[in-house]
Amino acid sequence: MSHKRRYPTRRRAVFIAAASGGLLITAAAAFALAQGNSAAPPAAAQQAIVCPTPAVGAVPAAAQSGVSSELANLDKQLAEANKRLVDTVGQGGPNFVRNAILGPLADKRKASLDRIAIDIGRTGAAKPQGLDRFAECQLGKAGQQAPAPAPGTTTSAGSGTGTGAGTGTGAQQIVCPTPAVGAVPAAAQSGVSSELANLDKQLAEANKRLVDTVGQGGPNFVQNAILGPLADKRKASLDRIAIDIGRTGAAKPQGLDQFAKCSLG
Repeated sequence: MSHKRRYPTRRRAVFIAAASGGLLITAAAAFALAQGNSAAPPAAAQQAIVCPTPAVGAVPAAAQSGVSSELANLDKQLAEANKRLVDTVGQGGPNFVRNAILGPLADKRKASLDRIAIDIGRTGAAKPQGLDRFAECQLGKAGQQAPAPAPGTTTSAGSGTGTGAGTGTGAQQIVCPTPAVGAVPAAAQSGVSSELANLDKQLAEANKRLVDTVGQGGPNFVQNAILGPLADKRKASLDRIAIDIGRTGAAKPQGLDQFAKCSLG
């Protein structure tokens, strides 16, 4: 009786060991398969969809929540489109990516950009114009920044104030490029909004000085006494914007200095 009891136990032990060995082999195979899959995308998925960063400009506090939500939507839409690009490799004809991915993505982005303009306009601030030009995306390389589209109409931050100062006399006014800050993390919203407001304030003060000093100085007076100092102030604000975003752990925006210089228009 005792031998009969031990024999099945021994057989069960052998069976369990064999089964365990099978599980180990299966796990190793799964790991190797996962390693193979993780190594494949860089070779096969060199292309990625890249989109231009919308130049939204200064966002009033009352519109911050809505604008931040739509900027997050733009990021989500792009991530979904890039996933679809990978999942459908080899499918469709030569126009598949354009018709099935890039086209629908542009429609979604246009809707989000329209809502951004509406959110800002509802606060009583100047409604940003021409955001539609940031809707179209293209194929590029992962991590590549899509080139900013040529603006049909240049909308300068705080241009309403400048225009009000100059239209009565027909005088020129200072116009500045709208900084393409991109998506702003929630933790940086307060600091970035403050600096964007500073850019508006700096431009308004410069336009007031332009009007107040008409006829003064030599031919380089405006450049040396107004545009030069304004560029320095704007550069400092743009640097602080980059620092505020970088402190949150997000990618620090590069090249904001290019938006520091303004001109007469």
